Amino acid sequence: MSFFICHWSFVICRRAAASVARSWACAMHTDTTQAPLDTVETLALRYPDIPVEAIFKEDILRRGMAWSRGALEIAAGYKPKAYFIFSFDLVPIAEMRQGENTKAPEEIRLVGGPYDFKPVIVSVRLNPSSPYRVEKGDEGSLLMKLDGQVVAAVELQKAPSYYHHTLANGKPIMDIAPTIEWGYLLYLTVFRLCQYFGAQEECQFCDINENYRQQRKAGRPYTSVKSVEEILEALEIIASTDSESTAYTVTGGSITSTLEGKSEIDFYARYPEAIEKRFPGRWIGKVVIQALPKDQVQRLRDAGTKIYHPNYEVWDRRLFEIICAGKNRYIGRDEWIRRILDAADVFGPGNVIPNFVAGIEMSKPAGFATVDEAIASTSEGLDFFMSHGVSPRFTTWCPEPLSVLGRTQAGAPLEYHVRLLRAYRDTRARYGLKPPQGYGQPGLGNGVFSVSSFMDVLPPAAAVQ
Repeated sequence: MSFFICHWSFVICRRAAASVARSWACAMHTDTTQAPLDTVETLALRYPDIPVEAIFKEDILRRGMAWSRGALEIAAGYKPKAYFIFSFDLVPIAEMRQGENTKAPEEIRLVGGPYDFKPVIVSVRLNPSSPYRVEKGDEGSLLMKLDGQVVAAVELQKAPSYYHHTLANGKPIMDIAPTIEWGYLLYLTVFRLCQYFGAQEECQFCDINENYRQQRKAGRPYTSVKSVEEILEALEIIASTDSESTAYTVTGGSITSTLEGKSEIDFYARYPEAIEKRFPGRWIGKVVIQALPKDQVQRLRDAGTKIYHPNYEVWDRRLFEIICAGKNRYIGRDEWIRRILDAADVFGPGNVIPNFVAGIEMSKPAGFATVDEAIASTSEGLDFFMSHGVSPRFTTWCPEPLSVLGRTQAGAPLEYHVRLLRAYRDTRARYGLKPPQGYGQPGLGNGVFSVSSFMDVLPPAAAVQ
């Protein structure tokens, strides 16, 4: 408790005891009646078992961050945002007046500051109107501020040397094989579009198709389908120059008919097959595609894939049918869940890690009206999968304006995200599940997963890759 005692001593000195009392009085209305900083501090008091770093991180992820011009000038010299699959921004590129899309970094690391942050890595989700703003400090330093108050110092990651290389065909490696999670993960989006197309089929939180269009319009090199040969050429360069990357993800949009004459399994399985043949055991291989029949999942395992992510997106049956209409029509919720459990027989339960998008349970107009209802529903899903040894994980919903749900609304209340972290951590502990493989080390100060705090709130472990 010493951390929180020091933290709240600071708050009391800065804002006076009356402000803290006001925070308690407003505790049941944190997102609607309080200033953003009051909300964070109120929740830090109410949930002292959740690190304040994780609470700030979730708030930044759901609100996005703004950058001053001076901060962007500094950031432009570091590893840039690669737009590796979705936009993960709260404004379209057309509304970025400072060229943020080409200057902002992929991620930031928050450290120190008045809350004495242990290092926490946060994905950069751009929003010029956000109350969170990165500004230039003294002697070229960067600071994260919330409504003008310093939260923490900001550190940036240098671009790996291979980011300056191109393939023989002239394509930049950053387009073909960008790295995220502070260098831990190579993200291979080999198909940058999705065949769930249009308002009646595409997942309503997703902007993969629209993001592809805006990136191309903005002039970014953005390959729609990356060949196996391009991936292998990029990995040859990376393997010879890089020692930090530990895992790779092969992913892309869903294939409902064929792509290049191939079904989904035929198209995607050839990538881990080729990678593992050329670089056996060099990286932890992960594949993020649809929930496939058991015999097709076995092909991924036989190819050398270690982890399979058949993402179920949202647990509630009614919301799945509405928000994931294409997946519901082509596969169906019950079949999707059955295939996840079948995959556990192939990979082992702990190596099946379906993602859900945390917060869409409360999206309007169909979502739950209260945090209690949303947490109860999502916790039911966590309990179901974890009782079978399957290890879900989640990304914090970014209401992208190019998606159906992100056009007219903000994300879920911060309290939802804080309570979800607690439910996730406690459910894993109840079933005795080890930290998920392929996400680096768990624990505050260790985590590298930047689009959620779930790894930051798990207990540290000695030997996790």
